[in-house]
Amino acid sequence: MLVRKLQDIRKSDRNVKSKGWESARLLLKNDNMGFSFHVTKMYAGEELHMHYQNHLEAVLVLKGTGTIEDLGTGMTHQLAPGVMYALNAHDQHIVRPDTDIVCACTFNPPVTGSEVHDENGAYPADSADAREPALTT
Repeated sequence: MLVRKLQDIRKSDRNVKSKGWESARLLLKNDNMGFSFHVTKMYAGEELHMHYQNHLEAVLVLKGTGTIEDLGTGMTHQLAPGVMYALNAHDQHIVRPDTDIVCACTFNPPVTGSEVHDENGAYPADSADAREPALTT
């Protein structure tokens, strides 16, 4: 059994920050769960272009508001607490937080922990060489 506290993850190297967002990565590839689990904050006023070409992601908004635009269809959806979106077709999208958005996210395949978006808004396909932050509890 793994038991972790978000407050501890936020103080560790499993808390990854990049332009416009911060992600506390509670479960990673080396936890052998078959997915990774993150609590992510996206900052108000940002425009986050993402295209997970190598991962599927599901997101549940816990706090905050904004929009997500599906660049494949041109549709824009409102984000608010209780809204879930799943990028089940490697959907290219833009998240525009009106307020800071806090969400719970899962990735399949799991990330190793150090990934940030590349120039296409994706994480690397094979991050086996990436640093995996250790956490034993």
